[in-house]
Amino acid sequence: MITPDLTVPIPETIGSVHFVGIGGSGISGIARMFLGAGIPVSGSDRAESPATRELAALGATVSIGHDAANLGEVDALVYTGAIWPENPEYLAAAERGIPRLHRSQALKYLISGRRLVSVAGAHGKTTTTGMIVTGLDVLDVDPSFVSGGVIQQYGVSSRAGTDSLFVVEADESDGSFLIYDTSVALITNVDADHLDHYGSHEAFDDAFVAFADAAREAVVISADDPGARRVHARLRHERVITFGEAPDADVRVQRAPDGSVVLTAGGESARLEMRVPGRHNLLNAAAAVAVLVALGQDVVAAASAVATFGGTVRRFELHGTRRGVSVYDDYAHHPTEVAAALEAARSVVGNGRLIALHQPHTYSRTQLMAAEFARVLETYADHSVVLDVYGAREDPIPGVTGELVERAFADPNNVSYVPDWQTAAERAAHVARDGDFIITLGCGNVNLIVPQVMGALEQGE
Repeated sequence: MITPDLTVPIPETIGSVHFVGIGGSGISGIARMFLGAGIPVSGSDRAESPATRELAALGATVSIGHDAANLGEVDALVYTGAIWPENPEYLAAAERGIPRLHRSQALKYLISGRRLVSVAGAHGKTTTTGMIVTGLDVLDVDPSFVSGGVIQQYGVSSRAGTDSLFVVEADESDGSFLIYDTSVALITNVDADHLDHYGSHEAFDDAFVAFADAAREAVVISADDPGARRVHARLRHERVITFGEAPDADVRVQRAPDGSVVLTAGGESARLEMRVPGRHNLLNAAAAVAVLVALGQDVVAAASAVATFGGTVRRFELHGTRRGVSVYDDYAHHPTEVAAALEAARSVVGNGRLIALHQPHTYSRTQLMAAEFARVLETYADHSVVLDVYGAREDPIPGVTGELVERAFADPNNVSYVPDWQTAAERAAHVARDGDFIITLGCGNVNLIVPQVMGALEQGE
């Protein structure tokens, strides 16, 4: 993993750019924006994907596999923290004196003085970014945006708009969210993660305080999340708007006696009828409405507009139904996210059961949180099938496998550790019955097991 050097000067003009890891969920959207601006783009990734094929179709020169020969005559190289320092293209750029920009710096170049909404937080960033963009669109505002996931209604993770607004999913994992000139800062929550970068919970909080207090216009922050409340207490900003279920929230979401959801702000109330399930999405919607209010929109109109959001790819995404079993995929890769995803599924599965297909993400997180993952899976799922760890940017840690999660279950009958994917798919299909949901969970490549699950279900018909 590369620690980004955010002090590298960003060129005033970039005539051409090369992206290392161009198919990544965050970086592919930035590459698309450069192409849309008429800037020649090249890039590489270790494997072909829908993102690499789409970028190639848009005119990017895409190479599969990393090689110094892929680096042509470019003005800048863009990378993410997921690549290794020994990456041959990264090293070749250094030898040739080509500026090596972290993806956040490339995004900052694109923003170039726009009125910026930055969405930060350990969980909910992608969905809330999508809700803000959708809400603005319905309200006849055409913002530019870069999200960490594909917004289903638009089929893309980024787009250049005609308005001066720019909405971005700002990454706190490596501190890069601090480099933006933000107008409205949204903090969905402050659930300590990425301590490999920050070193302590205190340093993690410090970064969010700095991010919020630097906002030019307003800070929108959760009134419910303990970490967010801790950060809020330290803020010196003149305009802070809170959201959540707490009685003192400025934008409050609550259930009416008839079971409907009502959002209240500034003495006005509006029904909130979301197309995406789950309590966490009601809170995400409240956050999005609070941002729109900070931008000057009417709360009732904002609530109606945000409610039209149809979801993002890999967030409780239905892939199909076989022999009465629905197969979903979700990006959840932290215990809090897994709990939210399964809780949302529970709200719509009815009398059916939930079978979780969990792929632990990174060795360090699995080592640290195996017991917490087990507790969440055992609490919210009826049965769990645990795959092996998706290492991402990390080298393996001896003894750290998905079996750590299995061993932490209180009842071993509720879990199976199955490192072989075909066997895991068959196990999930064997457990499932008519009316159940099978849900893949993880931000690695666990979504690729879905065809095997569907096939296993078909074999059982």
